[in-house]
This record gives sequence, structure tokens and C-alpha cells, in this order.
Amino acid sequence: MNLPTFDRSVYLQRRQQLQSKLPNGIVLLLGNEDSSMNYKDNCYPFRQDSTFLYYTGLDQPGLAVIFDLDENKEILFGENASIDDIIWTGPQPQVQELAESVGIAASNNLAGLADLLAAARKAQRPIHILPPYRPENKIKLAAWLNCSIEQLQQFIAEPLIRAVIAQREIKSAPEVQEMDKACSISADMHLAAILNARPGMKEYELAAEVEAIALANYGRLSYPTILTINGQTLHNHYYGNTLQDGQMVLVDAGAETTGHYAGDLTRTFPAGTAFTTRQRDLYNVVLDSLEHAIALLRPGIQYKEVHTQACIKLAEGLTAVGLMKGNAQEAVAAGAHTMFFQCGLGHMIGLDVHDMEDLGEPLVGYDDQLKKSKEFGWKSLRLGKTLKTGFTLTVEPGIYIIPELIDRWKAEQKHTSFINYDLLNDYRTFGGIRIEDNFVITDSGSKKLGKPLPRKPEDIEAMRKG
Repeated sequence: MNLPTFDRSVYLQRRQQLQSKLPNGIVLLLGNEDSSMNYKDNCYPFRQDSTFLYYTGLDQPGLAVIFDLDENKEILFGENASIDDIIWTGPQPQVQELAESVGIAASNNLAGLADLLAAARKAQRPIHILPPYRPENKIKLAAWLNCSIEQLQQFIAEPLIRAVIAQREIKSAPEVQEMDKACSISADMHLAAILNARPGMKEYELAAEVEAIALANYGRLSYPTILTINGQTLHNHYYGNTLQDGQMVLVDAGAETTGHYAGDLTRTFPAGTAFTTRQRDLYNVVLDSLEHAIALLRPGIQYKEVHTQACIKLAEGLTAVGLMKGNAQEAVAAGAHTMFFQCGLGHMIGLDVHDMEDLGEPLVGYDDQLKKSKEFGWKSLRLGKTLKTGFTLTVEPGIYIIPELIDRWKAEQKHTSFINYDLLNDYRTFGGIRIEDNFVITDSGSKKLGKPLPRKPEDIEAMRKG
């Protein structure tokens, strides 16, 4: 059994705060189940639903909790382990013991939950749920609420979603400590990659060195590792290539602590001992963009503005090396920079690597004053809204040279006043570079999370040369 990460008073306070923001009815928060991989008893590693974890701290499968807002009651539901279960899993705490451990007074079995929901529906009481994302949870909810899976939409409550986001987006000091730990483990994963990579090595051999660090620190991966010589593919999970001198290795990897807080770091470094001149030039363009963005982080600034300024800095650097031309601000306003930077600058991070993404980007990353764009490049910005003290987020500029995009835009004569297609064609096999760190917004600016991890090319080269 994994014990709750924080003291029971933390979970009591979180639940009280949530319930104080909602008017009436029943809130149902559903934990996750074990999920079968290729047959019933061979399951994916269990991962608890993050919102359930946030309010209960309970990291076991098959649980649910209701908050009765009208009767001021909390009830935890689940099934006690049978002797057949115990043979395979060892002794397990009773559901009532789990409830008491986090300050929930009452418990019942899942049949009791079905009866309670049926009675609430008969009495026409409001029932509030969050958007379900696991197929097995959708099936259970539809059965309990006597509706089709499509009809579950009527129970998904935006006031509940907004209340959860408002709480979870502001990280407490103990949460920041957990995230600092996750980022330090993540930094060690990247140090292992930088120190152990060598020409002739397979990507999967290096990935093994990286992922071992997470397990050695009693953690696990916060997302599948990206480790590739083909950095122009943003989410590349193929590890079959051989590292060769003259190539770069892009590693995007992070650890999740036992409390399930995530780190998400990226470094790009030479497969040999040194960057080529072109690699170093574009690396420094990305690094300048990163450092400019970090300097802008503070409460009260829209993250979309940080993204915009990072893109302008990127365009200025690309103009200096000849791949772009004209005025950088005008180029970004026209979207010409998205030839090189097709994604967003960063996202929220916390109990999820893309924190609360299951609750929907329009509410997590945006607000009533700022709506999500539908334009190429801009639509991939997961976080745009005004930053507040206690936000934790990633900053991750990059340059991605994608041959297929070059060919399409060149054929369309797109942004010819800003893109130097003749020189860009010489970079077709360049690959991609990104650099990413994680930050907490403070009262006066920001603080990097985790132990130091080299960013400057000369520092990375010094490590590569040993």
C-alpha cells in the first residue's frame, strides 16, 4: 500500500475548500481501476486519477468518493479484499481504514454507491462529475447513472471543473517540494544521458540508462521518454537508431515521484564531443529564447505574451543566421516563425505532466478573457492565461527543421518575405533542438525547480569530453 503523500489534514482542507465553492447536490469523484494490457490479469502499471488523488491521497484501484453538499457528508466506496485477492496481493487495508486515514468518516461498498446514485436521480438531485477519460470508468458511470456513455455529458459540471482547476493550479509549499524532488530526479536522468552517450550506441541503450535513474530513486516515468537523433519529430518514441558523430541527441524525459508529482525536462547535445558550427548557432538561438522567456515569468503576465516574446527572440536569432529575414515582430505576427517552432512554449505541470489536461485545455490553460487560438503553431500552446503565484509550468522553446513542411510551404510560396528557403533547404537533415526547464511562479518572478542541469553548449561539451 502506498501511503498518502501528505498529512490527513491536507486532504481534509482540500475537500472542505472544494465543497465550499459548490452550491448543492452530490459530487462524485471516481478513482481509476487496474487496466488490462493484453489479457485480464496482465495489467498496465496502476496510475490513480490525479484529481481523486489530490482530494483523498488514496493510491489504490477501485475506489470512489462522494461529497453530499446538502447533507455535509463524505463517503468512500470500494470493495474489501477477499481471501482470493489476499493470496495474490497480500493483506490489504479495509475500505473503512482507508477512509479514516484521510479523514473521511463513512465508507460503503460499490453496490451502496449504485443505490445512492439511483436514489439521488429518483429525487432529481443534481449529480456532478468530471469528464471521464478511462473507458472502464465511462462504462461504470453509465451503468450507475442509468444512461448511455454519450449521455454522461449531462452530468459533467463546469462549476466543478472550474473549482478543481482553481485549487489545483496553485501549488502549496509541500507540493512545490515534491515537484522540486521530481525535477531533481529528472535532472539526474538527463545527466546520465549526457555522460553515457557515445557514437555507435543504440538509442535504446541510452534510454535504458535514463529510465533506470527514475526507478533507482523509487520513482517512475512521468511520460514515455523521447530520446532520438531525429529531434525534428516532436514526439518520437522510436529508439532503434544508432548514434553517430556529427548528430545531436534530443532527450525529453521526466520522473514522477511516489507522490505522483512530475518533472519534464529536455536537453539536446552532440552524439560526439562537440556541436558543429551550425548546431551550436541554432542551439544558442534556442537558448537565448529560453532565457528571455524565463526573465519574463512573473505574476500578472499572460503566458501567451511570454510565448510571443520567446517566438520573436527565436525569429531574431534565425534572422541573424540567415534562415529568416525581415522584421521579427512582423514575422511572428504573420506566423512565419511556425516553420521552425510549431508547438507551444509550455504547459502547466503538477500531478500530471500536462497538469489537469483531462479537464480540458480551454479551462486549464485559458480563461474567460483569453480563448485558445485555432491557428497553426498557436493552437498548440497549452497554456496562455495570466500567471499567478503558485503556478508551476514548463518553458520549452525549440527549432524543428521538418523537410515535409519546407516542401509544402515552399510549393505554396508561403511567407517568402520572411523565410530564406534557399538556405533552409541546406538544413533539411538538421533535425531539431529544444531545451526545457520547470518553474514555480513566485511573488516577484519565478524559481527553477530541481537541481542544476547544464544548458550552455560549452558546459555540455565539457561534460561530453569528460
